[in-house]
Amino acid sequence: MSDSIVIIPTYNEKENIENIIRAVFALEKSFHVLVIDDGSPDGTAAIVRRLITEEFAGRLFIEERKGKLGLGTAYIHGFKWALARTYDYIFEMDADFSHNPDDLPRLYAACSEEGYDLSVGSRYSTGVNVVNWPMGRVLMSYFASRYVLFVTRLNVKDTTAGFVCYKRKVLETINLDKIRFKGYAFQIEMKYTARVLGFNIKEVSVIFVNRRLGTSKMSSGIFGEAFFGVIDLRWRKECGKIKPRPKHIKQPS
Repeated sequence: MSDSIVIIPTYNEKENIENIIRAVFALEKSFHVLVIDDGSPDGTAAIVRRLITEEFAGRLFIEERKGKLGLGTAYIHGFKWALARTYDYIFEMDADFSHNPDDLPRLYAACSEEGYDLSVGSRYSTGVNVVNWPMGRVLMSYFASRYVLFVTRLNVKDTTAGFVCYKRKVLETINLDKIRFKGYAFQIEMKYTARVLGFNIKEVSVIFVNRRLGTSKMSSGIFGEAFFGVIDLRWRKECGKIKPRPKHIKQPS
């Protein structure tokens, strides 16, 4: 039984999903994988189900949802699934190899050995470590993170990073039903909430490689949510509305 699970949300990732799963399972450190598929019409879920049946029962799992419900809600679903089991370290990772599975043990070590509560695979902690992105997108992403830092005073250089390791206690403390955002702002909200609740965060420098296969899920609405969402986050913090989950209420499974 592994103490760690990697949550991978998918929508139309048939070109990548088998390879990313095999790459995680090829690591020396043992990880389990949970795929959250939002009704991919390209057959992504069928590939995962086949891998479970033929090779990876007990290590690979899938939760299938009807319709494209958003990145944030996929992760919340996965967090609750993991918390209903015995995992101590819960990861977020993309399916498209923009996050290198070889970096998973480094994120794990930051929490399990160095004592951090949350570790972030950061594109910007040591400059700009992005490969194959158009310059316009690099600049937009970098300055978006600077904007978040300015508004929230959150001392994390890559606030929108989606390559993250959480200790179990972080997700047990955050009231997941109060997390509002679905896109980039979800990633900001989770980090900001964790910091407001007193958890310590380490950025682990990684190289982000733009997807080679499949289609990006980026949209202007995602950026809009992030832009206005950070103002709302700061306001909620100043009003004392970011609070831990009441201890007598269990996170629903």
